[in-house]
Amino acid sequence: MSTLIAEVERALLARTWPPARVSGWTAGVLLASAALTACSGSTDTSAEARPTRSATATPTAEQARPERLPGESVTAAPRLPEGKALTKVAAAKGNRNIPLGRIGKGPLSVLVNCQGKGTLKVTLQPMGMRFPLSCVKGEVSSAYNELSLKKARAKATIKVTAPSTLRWSLTAGQ
Repeated sequence: MSTLIAEVERALLARTWPPARVSGWTAGVLLASAALTACSGSTDTSAEARPTRSATATPTAEQARPERLPGESVTAAPRLPEGKALTKVAAAKGNRNIPLGRIGKGPLSVLVNCQGKGTLKVTLQPMGMRFPLSCVKGEVSSAYNELSLKKARAKATIKVTAPSTLRWSLTAGQ
């Protein structure tokens, strides 16, 4: 193995790659070691806390903000694009903890609408997914986030933090 390392070092110093004498077996070892290095057994689960899909509307000429979706409301819970709703909340104000109960492995979607001036914050516990939504007076702002769960959870909770001046609605589902 030290011969291989020396050969790679010489090639790098000479700025020629691949070295002229690298055999098919040696190239295979280099590729395999690179693959094993990239796929080392990390136990970091922080990737699960990052949304796999996140969407906001594409603005049209009459829409100045990307968070604006035509037809959305805070008086009714948003509709899931697919799957079954685990919880729905409509016409809410202020902070709220929303129990989801047992959630399965796979995608978990969270849709939120808000209206009023301020920022609404959503946290999905125990997974740690968090996202803010800037809300505007006189308009409905919307956010859609999807988290791919690696394992089922016995219980989960959505925590919404919002000033009392905001009205909001939420749907979560799988």
